[in-house]
Formats: sequence, structure tokens, C-alpha cells
Amino acid sequence: MTTIRIDNVSKAYGLTKAVDAVTVTIQSGELFFLLGPSGCGKTTLLRMLAGFIEPESGEVWFDQERMNGVPPRLRNTGMVFQNYALWPHRTVARNIAYGLEVRGLGRAVIQDKVEDALRLVRLEGLGERRVTQLSGGQQQRVALARALVIQPRVLLLDEPLSNLDARLRLEMREEIRRIHRETNLTMVYVTHDQKEALSLADRIAVMHRGQLVQVDSPVEVYNRPRTRFVADFLGDANFLDGTVRIVNPDRHVVIDTPVGPLTGVFSHGEATVGQKVICAIRPESLAVEGTGENRILAMVERTAFLGDLLTLHLRAGSTALTALGLHHVPQTIDAGSQVILCVAAQGVVVLPQRAGNALEVPIEDV
Repeated sequence: MTTIRIDNVSKAYGLTKAVDAVTVTIQSGELFFLLGPSGCGKTTLLRMLAGFIEPESGEVWFDQERMNGVPPRLRNTGMVFQNYALWPHRTVARNIAYGLEVRGLGRAVIQDKVEDALRLVRLEGLGERRVTQLSGGQQQRVALARALVIQPRVLLLDEPLSNLDARLRLEMREEIRRIHRETNLTMVYVTHDQKEALSLADRIAVMHRGQLVQVDSPVEVYNRPRTRFVADFLGDANFLDGTVRIVNPDRHVVIDTPVGPLTGVFSHGEATVGQKVICAIRPESLAVEGTGENRILAMVERTAFLGDLLTLHLRAGSTALTALGLHHVPQTIDAGSQVILCVAAQGVVVLPQRAGNALEVPIEDV
């Protein structure tokens, strides 16, 4: 198990800062996710950990060992690529054995380690098959086994499930969770898939424009976003501009909004009376005729039946809202109906409003 410390690391390509002064500590044995849209810098940061890219400034540490200038082959990291990067002319066993062969281990030792790796990823008995004879999920297991067989200090995963269909992605998520639990390796996992990150991560670092905008547990990142970008990127949200009317000592604030006054919780920092803010409300936090400190009169414009869920598209005055609930509650909602939407104060996250509602300041490691 290895602790990774990334200290003020930056990397630019021309005038574009791919990674901009990133500082974060990844704890030993942690399954840590770098999450963000394409081009946010997450893969560049991962490749700096692997040693494929050198930072222009800042330092990378594995435990007490400074990694700047250390070539990839000497870092003892395992890498799982998006496209698997398997050799089609080799058998499963020989693909897995490659890293051991490069290290000059004996044939008997390699055979034992490959068999152990096959058992770990549940591919026993398939060692002599060609990788072209395997399904996509099995090929991904081979890629995992090849990275794990060398017993790396750190396992790096670059969008490893993006080429799989939805069913296989769910299956492989569970496999990665199991493997992490059994090996207790420090793992750094890059993805743009919010559900993947929320369902697997010990902690998530959300990246935007080369910077970390929030590092927290999945529950905190989803329920307590620190910026509009985070709230919008992780799931759906209703956003309402407002002005702070009352600030209470318990971080609850009363906001004047286009749908009336709302009581919410300030996300971070200190709120002040008269401050311009944004209220973020998850659709599932809005309940028709439910309970909560806040009540909003709205008209149903249309509904969408999704099997287990019912989506309501509503309008409160000139403000469009979306609510989400179990499809059987209530059954009598039709287009044109007036309803009372209820939301608890904890479901109204109050965010400081910044110029352009962008980020979007870098955060301190938490």
C-alpha cells in the first residue's frame, strides 16, 4: 500500500494548462477517482503518476520517495488502459506474463504468479486461449490481471470500462470493487462516468479546466457540491438565482428566489445578507405534497414514465423545474395540474455566485 502526494503539479500544452497547480493526497489503500468531462486534465494527471508525462512544476511523491524524473519502469505502477492494449498474437497467459518476463523472473515463478492472477480475476482455465477469443469483459479482466500480476505499488485505471456495454460495465464495477477489497491496493481511477465514480469511489476529485474543484466522499460531492459546475456535472439539478435575506448561525439561510423565499444550507464559507447566490435542488428532493420547510406552487407541463420512476416537468411562474419520484406516487398527476412541491432545507444547497457562474477556484486538499 502506498500513499500518493501530488504537490502543486502543473502541465501545459502550448497556451492550454492541462493541469493547473493540483495539490491532493491519496491515502494508502484508497480507491480514488479523478472525475470530470473530456479535456479537464484527469488523464494527463494520471499519466504523470505513471511517469509517461513529466510535470512542468510541482512534485509527485509515493510515500517518502520523490517520483519526479523516475522513469515508468522504475515506479512499479500497474496501468489499465481504455483500449486494453492486449497483444492479439499472444495467449491470455502470455499477455499477463509480459511484465514478469521483462523483469527477468524464472519460468516457474512466472507460471505460479500468472495462475494466481487468473484466479484473482476469475479467468481460471482460460490461460491458453487467444485474447481474440474472449468477450470484452474477459479481455478487460486480462488487462487487470496483467497490471496486478507485477504486484504494483499503485494501480492506475484510465477509463477502463468505457468500451463495454451497459450490462458488462455493471458486472466489471463489481469485479473492480472485489479486487480492490481483496488486494487493498492504492488505486487511482479516471472516468467521466458519474455513476461509476459514485458507486465505487472512496473519494472523488472533480476536475474542471485543469483544477480540482472538490475532493470529497461520493455522498458529500453529490449532496453538498461546492460549485454550480459540480452540482450540474454530477446528476441533474434545478438552479435558481437568489439573494440572501437572512443568515442563521446554523448555516441555514433564507433566500429570495423567483419561486418565493426558500430556506437552504450554505455550501461553504460564510454567507452575508444581500449576497447573490444560486440554489441547487436535486429533482429527487422535490416531493409532490410531501414534507419539508419549503413549499413551491407549480403547474405540471408534462410527465415522463420511466418504469420505476416518474419525471415531472413543471413551471413555477416563469421558472422551469424538474421533479423525480417513484412512479406510483402519485398516480393522478396530469399535464395542467397544479401541485405543491415540498423540499427540506437540507435539499436546497446554496452556492456562492461567481462571475459567469464558472469555477471555480482551486480548493485546498481535504
